[in-house]
Amino acid sequence: MENEPDHENVEQSLCAKTTEEELNKSFNLEASLSKFSYIDLDKELEFKTDLIDDKEFDIPQVDTPPTLESILNETDDEEESFVLEDPTLLNIDTIDSHSYDTSSVASSDSGDRTNLKRKKKLPDSFSLHGSVMRHSLLKGISAQIVSAADKVDAGLPTAIAVSSLIAVGTSHGLALIFDQNQALRLCLGSTSVGGQYGAISALSINNDCSRLLCGFAKGQITMWDLASGKLLRSITDAHPPGTAILHIKFTDDPTLAICNDSGGSVFELTFKRVMGVRTCESRCLFSGSKGEVCCIEPLHSKPDLKDHPITQFSLLAMASLTKILVIGLKPSLKVWMTFPYGRMDPSSVPLLAWHFVAVHNYVNPMLAFCRGDVVHFLLVKRDESGAIHVTKQKHLHLHYDLINFTWINSRTVVLLDSVEKLHVIDRQTQEELETVEISEVQLVYNSSHFKSLATGGNVSQALALVGEKACYQSISSYGGQIFYLGTKSVYVMMLRSWRERVDHLLKQDCLTEALALAWSFHEGKAKAVVGLSGDANKRKAVVADRMVEILFHYADRALKKCPDQGKIQVMEQHFQDMVPVIVDYCLLLQRKDLLFSQMYDKLSENSVAKGVFLECLEPYILSDKLVGITPQVMKDLIVHFQDKKLMENVEALIVHMDITSLDIQQVVLMCWENHLYDAMIYVYNRGMNEFISPMEKLFKVIAPPLNAGKTLTDEQVVMGNKLLVYISCCLAGRAYPLGDIPEDLVPLVKNQVFEFLIRLHSAEASLEEEIYPYVRTLLHFDTREFLNVLALTFEDFKNDKQAVEYQQRIVDILLKVMVENSDFTPSQVGCLFTFLARQLAKPDNTLFVNRTLFDQVLEFLCSPDDDSRHSERQQVLLELLQAGGIVQFEESRLIRMAEKAEFYQICEFMYEREHQYDKIIDCYLRDPLREEEVFNYIHNILSIPGHSAEEKQSVWQKAMDHIEELVSLKPCKAAELVATHFSEQIETVIKKLQNQVLLFKFLQSLLDPREGIHVNQESLQISPCITELFIELLCQFNPNQVIETLQVLECYRLEETIQIAQRYQLHEVTAYLLEKKGDIHGAFLIMLKRLQSKLQEITQQDENTKENSSLKEVEETTVETIALCQRNSHNLNQQQREALWFPLLEAMMAPQKLSSSAAPHLHSEALKSLTMQVLNSMAAFIALPSILQRILQDPVYGKGKLGEIQGLILGMLDTFNYEQTLLETTTSLLNQDLHWSLCHLRASVTRGLNPKQDYCSICLQQYKRRQEMADEIIVFSCGHLYHSFCLQNKECTIEIEGQTRWTCYKCSSSNKVGKLSENSSEIKKGRITPSQVKMSPSCLPSKGDPAVKKATSEPVLDPQQIQAFDQLCRLYRGSSRLALLTELSQNRSSESYRPFSGSQSGPAFNSIFQNENFQLQLIPPPVTED
Repeated sequence: MENEPDHENVEQSLCAKTTEEELNKSFNLEASLSKFSYIDLDKELEFKTDLIDDKEFDIPQVDTPPTLESILNETDDEEESFVLEDPTLLNIDTIDSHSYDTSSVASSDSGDRTNLKRKKKLPDSFSLHGSVMRHSLLKGISAQIVSAADKVDAGLPTAIAVSSLIAVGTSHGLALIFDQNQALRLCLGSTSVGGQYGAISALSINNDCSRLLCGFAKGQITMWDLASGKLLRSITDAHPPGTAILHIKFTDDPTLAICNDSGGSVFELTFKRVMGVRTCESRCLFSGSKGEVCCIEPLHSKPDLKDHPITQFSLLAMASLTKILVIGLKPSLKVWMTFPYGRMDPSSVPLLAWHFVAVHNYVNPMLAFCRGDVVHFLLVKRDESGAIHVTKQKHLHLHYDLINFTWINSRTVVLLDSVEKLHVIDRQTQEELETVEISEVQLVYNSSHFKSLATGGNVSQALALVGEKACYQSISSYGGQIFYLGTKSVYVMMLRSWRERVDHLLKQDCLTEALALAWSFHEGKAKAVVGLSGDANKRKAVVADRMVEILFHYADRALKKCPDQGKIQVMEQHFQDMVPVIVDYCLLLQRKDLLFSQMYDKLSENSVAKGVFLECLEPYILSDKLVGITPQVMKDLIVHFQDKKLMENVEALIVHMDITSLDIQQVVLMCWENHLYDAMIYVYNRGMNEFISPMEKLFKVIAPPLNAGKTLTDEQVVMGNKLLVYISCCLAGRAYPLGDIPEDLVPLVKNQVFEFLIRLHSAEASLEEEIYPYVRTLLHFDTREFLNVLALTFEDFKNDKQAVEYQQRIVDILLKVMVENSDFTPSQVGCLFTFLARQLAKPDNTLFVNRTLFDQVLEFLCSPDDDSRHSERQQVLLELLQAGGIVQFEESRLIRMAEKAEFYQICEFMYEREHQYDKIIDCYLRDPLREEEVFNYIHNILSIPGHSAEEKQSVWQKAMDHIEELVSLKPCKAAELVATHFSEQIETVIKKLQNQVLLFKFLQSLLDPREGIHVNQESLQISPCITELFIELLCQFNPNQVIETLQVLECYRLEETIQIAQRYQLHEVTAYLLEKKGDIHGAFLIMLKRLQSKLQEITQQDENTKENSSLKEVEETTVETIALCQRNSHNLNQQQREALWFPLLEAMMAPQKLSSSAAPHLHSEALKSLTMQVLNSMAAFIALPSILQRILQDPVYGKGKLGEIQGLILGMLDTFNYEQTLLETTTSLLNQDLHWSLCHLRASVTRGLNPKQDYCSICLQQYKRRQEMADEIIVFSCGHLYHSFCLQNKECTIEIEGQTRWTCYKCSSSNKVGKLSENSSEIKKGRITPSQVKMSPSCLPSKGDPAVKKATSEPVLDPQQIQAFDQLCRLYRGSSRLALLTELSQNRSSESYRPFSGSQSGPAFNSIFQNENFQLQLIPPPVTED
């Protein structure tokens, strides 16, 4: 709020007053509002039927505002001076139109007060902001309006204007003037004048409240003296007669006013007095013929802004039906800005409202204008040159249609939507603060004046449409208050003060929401704040005091509302909901004194509340937000968690608390008993500055089992780990478990810990204890981690004499303990020497270690007599070497010992140092764990740059020498290696591979692309003889895979391969190769010979053999032979085809001739079925008569045995009948489809066009208005209509066949006009879709209705026909039957001729059957209705 200008603070402080005394201190109308009365709802219900007088509303003065106690402890029947209930929570079904309320929220509850005490679910904005607006009925004025209508026939109220007086106009021409006390001061005019002038349609009071202007429904204007009640002027000629006055407004200059009539014109009225004669001069500012203005708003400035530089222009905002204008009336008439609306609902109401707003510390007027659901804000400034600049601010998007906009202050606006719901909005954040239903007001609308019914209704339809929702004259704002005129009442609304908003929530029993709202006031984040003044600290103090009061009552309420009976969990849940709120806000307000004294004492009365309170403190303590807890609370806290067995929580709390105020010994004892080692260490360190005692305690627990060689329990392992971390922290100068040791204590603590670790014996040591027990225990517990701790400590040591001595001393102790004892594992010993090697390798090393010790370690790790822990010992030695320990050994001896111990990784490490990469290959091949990694190693050496040519050559040669070993290890990896690095030596590699099986696996990996190795076959350039060698090996080891492999192999010679296949008697392979060579007949003969041999086998079987394998082989061979004939028949002539098919038929029928009809063969049925299959396949290539003739010429059948081939012939005739029926049905369906298509095409082409609108879609003018021009009207089938002149300007034409065609501007622009040129070729083919281009014959204007132009007949389809055909195609919802049948016939033939290789190329790949939208329809398409 501190950024608000002074005038805003004045306005807000005025709005905040709640009692009569405070209101009387403010200027003008503010004093009157208490007497306008914020009435009590109970009284309203009680007295609603009685007559009302003014005395009833006198409120006694209040010296001090009511306290929270008095509000909360109020009895049900107590009378209130004003209503604080939020209107959205009240349901008032029984109140009539005179009564207070704005709500229509549905509820089954009655309006009694006991019902209000119930807890209700609150809307979100209410719980966040509380009730922002206070709204009240002005009963005195309301009663007198009703009374005037009854007693003096004043009529219904029609207009209201508010200044320090309130003026209400009526439908019978009277103006009722009320003072601050709601008393009727004047009744201006008479019903006889009202009969002449009509209803009062507009009112305006000038700045000093001395003059009143009344505008009438029949166009007259009167001016009245408000002091004496005299009529000063009666103006009848200020504007055209026969139009109602919609608005009349005084400007800041009392001699200047603006009026707006129902013709849409705006006039300036200048009032003069010459020699005692009052005159009025009128000047037209805006003529209704150029666009009707229906809203005007002059800029009014407050007294403290009279000298603002912009006031000298006397700005006036006007809203017409299409745009906003801002003009200056002084010093001369000038238009400063015009702003057009966007497209919107023509029935929405234009609204204007000015307000002075502080932006960047400068106060300037801001104009809000809106129509529909968008509010625009324009900031008006005057620059140094004197010109006015208008800048657009962030606009406000709404989801409702507005009928009123009112500024209540510079940050808050009140909007009224078309369903009479008020929305209070924060302008800067655009957040909705409150919504209030005001349908109970029964708001007065100005519709009759906008329609000018009093003068015969001679207004435009557009203005009459806007007037349906116009309520300009029914709402008036003044001094931060808004007055609403109802048909029988007047309501006032204003912002509540911050105290009222908080108290209102308290009255609703919403204490948590009240605290949250108060905190938002405290932090300055609340919206629409009224009543908080002064600097930020002062405001915070005021709000904090109020919050403390609420917190006390919140605590009392928590205790009071606690359930007395029931489960303890219910009580706990109650306090868990309530107590954290108290703790949160006390800490937010930084009132620990309040929290730990009064609040704690109050809550301690209930043991459950006390427990919940203490548990609430835990998260604040753990996050270090709560320090300085009183000793009593701290003690209670630990005891409470101890009682609830939450010892882990106790430990976490202790390490975050200042424990100097507690009994240290008692806490230590508790920690030790409950195994809270972190807390114990923390208490020793922080409470007593004692760092060694915790170590001694922990050592006593873990040392005995380690020395006895026992396995530690989980708890002992945890203690050992804590001990290591604790020692590490102490040596690094950090406190355990968090924080830092005080700087002055760091050197002392380090020395103490070192002295402790290197003690020769522990305190109270037994005689059997070995020397250096602490170092020994830690080494046994976790050698690696202990040495890491020491390494980190050595890093931190400064190079002074004492530090060097400590380092050497501890290294000597480590060597003494580990080397002289045999109870440490190789891994532990290796860790020590790795640690030493790292320290010795440092450039500033000062340690000394005897080299013979390293030799002893090498002997120990490489001892060949010990096979256990082989990989562990190798890994330890490798770490030692990598850490820098290699300088401690003689390299040749090290390699010898490593080879002897089979430490191949050590050997590799040493060879790598000497660049003997070829020897590393031997290491990999000998090491069973890593032998498969050899391929990657060889590949990396040969391909990665950085190695010399000699090194690469040695590795290359070594790989060649071991190639057989590599192939046997993994053939595919070996093949990949050979293909990459040995591609020129493949023949050499093959010679080296003596084992035939290995050679086969190698060649299969190398040549067969299905093996998955990534080899570029073209770059290999393998000779055919190698491929043929592989094929021969394949015939030998895997004959079933030969054909599949041949299909993917490329480089082999057919003749040689055929010889190989014949050598191994693989007939299918031979036939495949002969077919590939082109010798179809040779391939067929081989297959036929094989089939005949199989048939011979099957005929020789007797009935006792039950094997069906022979029959299966016959079927497979038959199918393969048929496929061979089908694949090649389309390339052969008739004679060659017969040479293939007839021998096959003969072969199939031969066994059937041998078997007599009396004793049929076992498989005769199966053979007949196969014979039918051959016949059916033949029929596609050989004419039926030829087949029949050949059968009948057979000597067997020629002797009259036709009965044996009866089945064959009947089967052929069935096939013929089926195909004939299929042909006839297909022809019938296609004819039906053609007829249906032609009918619909004709209907589509001849269908009339139905425009969507009667205006041009480009210029938006009605086509009739432009008939004076020789302009055609173009109508498209999409429904859009244009003038041809407009389309030409937009270049909506395309050239087709040398002719110009129109395209729809809207449809084509939505799909990018650039597509049109691309689609021109498609248009010719009739494939362009209506969404891209929509066309129709254009329409010629005539004196009658426009007639449709007829296009001359052309051989080419015109675009409309093309479009109709496309629509017809879409009716099918799929492909036509003709397309399906064509596709089927192509598929059938392509399947017959598909090559044996199995490639899937062909027309089927672009098949309509593969379309995801394809659906088979088995009936003719339905006729769709238009």
